[in-house]
Amino acid sequence: MDYRTMGKTGLRVSALGFGCGDVGGLIVRGTPAEREQAVARALELGVNYFDTASQYGRGQSEINLGQVWKTLNVDAYIGTKVRLTADDLGDIGAAISRSLDASLQRLQMEQVDLFQLHNHIAAQRRANGQALSVQDLLDEVVPALQALQRQGKIRFYGITGLGDTPALHDLIDTGVLDTAQVCYNLLNPSAGFDVPDGFPAQNFGRILEHTRQQRMGVIVIRALAAGALSGSEERHPTAIPTVAPIASGPDYATDVQRAQAFAALVEAGYADNLVEAALRFSISHDAVSTMLLGYSNLEHLELAATYVSRGPLPQDALDRLPPIWQQLT
Repeated sequence: MDYRTMGKTGLRVSALGFGCGDVGGLIVRGTPAEREQAVARALELGVNYFDTASQYGRGQSEINLGQVWKTLNVDAYIGTKVRLTADDLGDIGAAISRSLDASLQRLQMEQVDLFQLHNHIAAQRRANGQALSVQDLLDEVVPALQALQRQGKIRFYGITGLGDTPALHDLIDTGVLDTAQVCYNLLNPSAGFDVPDGFPAQNFGRILEHTRQQRMGVIVIRALAAGALSGSEERHPTAIPTVAPIASGPDYATDVQRAQAFAALVEAGYADNLVEAALRFSISHDAVSTMLLGYSNLEHLELAATYVSRGPLPQDALDRLPPIWQQLT
């Protein structure tokens, strides 16, 4: 397993992480035996970062992960998240504190290594609570997270890097955050590459250059575009039955169809299949600390670990991608 420093946190994390959300579903909907087996095997493979959230399974992910943690006596890093609602905006600091306390109770822990704001970031706060402004972060969110850090309940803090691109850049450039979760995959490489005009996805404006400048840790999300980069619309029974794209196409079927363009990498011998090509692409950028995958079964974990062990895609494979992205416009 390749280990990378998670920015200024100094944590050495595995290039492959373990996503505990609804998309793969193993930690939310797997049996206790399946969950324990998967986490134990992940640890054997060298995976040492596990990522959950209070929203995943309406708290069930945290409960289940906490039980596995206790049973196996796990020694690894764990991150969770808070998502504020419109009702929380009257006292953001208190809402963040309450959410963390509830997460710690479900996890049966006194501290998490990473606590992340799960709301989108925008220039102006949205009244429904779905997006907070940069000023909200600077005036209320970050001070609340710093207070929790002083209390010893969290070690580091960050954001899910979704929302309006200029606002995300502005926030990251302040240097107040430790980490960001970044959407970065073959269908939307704009966090790390320039994309052509008319590209059919949100342009994140090479946000990875901004995180690098601020020495932030980067956690890649949606490396497989929720499974679309497998090239198949078929969903595993444990996985969430339907999934909405994030910063890629208008729907899952469109993402699956566009994924076929990257078969050129397989045909050229750079990967055994689309999944391998996608995973190795997402760890190719040197600003990336770890990449999250949500697993549905043990086979998914084993395959991901095998593919990641082969390392990032070589430069000549990356050089073949801009013409393919041009075709997608």
